[in-house]
Amino acid sequence: MTTAFTPYDLGDTRLSHRIVMAPMTRSRAYGSGQSPTDLMATYYAQRASGGLIVTEGTQPSVVGQGYPDTPGIHSAEQIAAWRKVTDAVHAEGGVIFLQIMHTGRVGHPTLMGLTPVGPSAVRAEGQVYTHEGPKEFVTPAELTEDEIARTIADFADAARNAVEAGFDGVELHGANGYLIHQFLAPNSNRRTDGWGGTPDRRIRFAVEAAKAVAEAIGPDKVGFRISPGNPYNDIDESDRADLEATYTALVDALAPLGLVYLHQMEAPEVRDLMVRLRKSWPGTFILNPFTGMEPTGPDALALVEDGTADLIAYGGLFLANPDLPARLAAGGPFNTPDRATSFGGDHRGYTDYPALG
Repeated sequence: MTTAFTPYDLGDTRLSHRIVMAPMTRSRAYGSGQSPTDLMATYYAQRASGGLIVTEGTQPSVVGQGYPDTPGIHSAEQIAAWRKVTDAVHAEGGVIFLQIMHTGRVGHPTLMGLTPVGPSAVRAEGQVYTHEGPKEFVTPAELTEDEIARTIADFADAARNAVEAGFDGVELHGANGYLIHQFLAPNSNRRTDGWGGTPDRRIRFAVEAAKAVAEAIGPDKVGFRISPGNPYNDIDESDRADLEATYTALVDALAPLGLVYLHQMEAPEVRDLMVRLRKSWPGTFILNPFTGMEPTGPDALALVEDGTADLIAYGGLFLANPDLPARLAAGGPFNTPDRATSFGGDHRGYTDYPALG
């Protein structure tokens, strides 16, 4: 019987099991120029027993940064610093993908000295944390056609940089209310040109970015993350008919590209849509299941056994348990995540969680 501990072939890469470390922003890129640090290399190497690690969201350009102290992948310095991370993970036998995350309208000029950009000049409701404290989101600059082309090229350049830095692949972040998701959602994308207005046009940016990245590094090194119905960062996909039409069209358009996986972060009340998308996806399907306010737990392993997903992604538990696969195999015990140290800070709540034995 297939279980979460059965080895898995992800493209040409053999994974030792099917437990994935989900991408989690930790805001500890204190190196100059938003570069990863030696502490970050230790953090990821500690978790190299994951079948696959997907890193924290990493900006492909200066304007793509939405939070303090998040790492980039657009400079030579950043590439060299990431190489220390990938070398450390590979030395422990791990497999690691870089998540490319352009935050779009989520951000603030005090973070990067630029006005955030988005598909439309529509301000998100809410606040973003900055070094000066919480600040209201600002109205983004609407991307022009030329700027859209440049942004897509930035994704491709970031993917090439990731491969140069030693990553086994990349994941495009099309979830959680960031730029790709902003193009998908009707409340943040109010364009009437070829990039918005209908589901088929709203998916265009996502598909073109995926094509460009696949052409840059090969589709066998490219994953794509979605979160249909997730309201995070003031996304409104409450029109169920539009939601289903949009994501059905998106998955149908991504399928022929030969991407190595589709990764869904499940939102409330979309399990039926998730099942349909999984059935229509021809390749590897990773699920980060919805569990309410609690971290994904051991019960989620059964979703591999019953075929709901090929691989299961864990966030909070992997944050607090560097040896999570061993703990899941043993049935626990599990360290509890300290939410107060999730973002920013030093080694505390980052590299000091104990392993078993």
